[in-house]
Amino acid sequence: MARRPARKSARPPRRARPARSASGNGATAGSDRDKIIGALLALLAEKRFEAIGFADIAGRAGLSLAQLRGEFSSSLAILAAHMKATDRAVLAEDFSDMAEEPARERLFDVLMRRLELLAPHREALRSLLRSARRDLPLALALNALAVRSQQWMLGAAGINASGPRGIIRAQGLALMFASVLRTFVDDEDSGLARTMAALDRALGRGQHMAGFIDDLCAIPSRICRPRHRRRRREEDYGEEAEA
Repeated sequence: MARRPARKSARPPRRARPARSASGNGATAGSDRDKIIGALLALLAEKRFEAIGFADIAGRAGLSLAQLRGEFSSSLAILAAHMKATDRAVLAEDFSDMAEEPARERLFDVLMRRLELLAPHREALRSLLRSARRDLPLALALNALAVRSQQWMLGAAGINASGPRGIIRAQGLALMFASVLRTFVDDEDSGLARTMAALDRALGRGQHMAGFIDDLCAIPSRICRPRHRRRRREEDYGEEAEA
């Protein structure tokens, strides 16, 4: 995979990985689920998300409405299945050669792999981004799916994504990744040079924000500790008064 040069590392570049598409959700290739996901992505490349009906998806997939309903409850559920399939494809990769790299480098590598997997669906992504800008409920629903996915991406990069800090990190990463996608969908370079530059800049901003967030998350414990000490002092004074 094309990667930006490491700033301070003499490590040789990681081996290139084949650019494949994650279109299913762990299902057998050519399964009904795969056909449905592929159908929705193909339709998104042609029309707005809100203009795609169940009959359109079923017809493009070559299935009946009953078969479609048996697999998915909504169009958003189909998108969720595609995102989960992409998560699984990224998580199946071997990132062990990045173990000694800084967290920012590891995350860069993980997210670039995700973008490579999404490359065959640029037109669908472009359409979905446009729809999300016009439809706040859709944007919020997609954000919830993206946060869940980015928690897994943080995990793949060896970065803690649990607890309040993890959720905040994942939310920030979801917003950052969405901004990079806007560059990605128009990046015609096979090496994704513009996308890599945008991702690098975004991670740089995120690194500074992460430090700020860590400071914010530490505030409650800093407030609580003095109170605990004050309570102990008050108890000591009470014992002395009784004596």
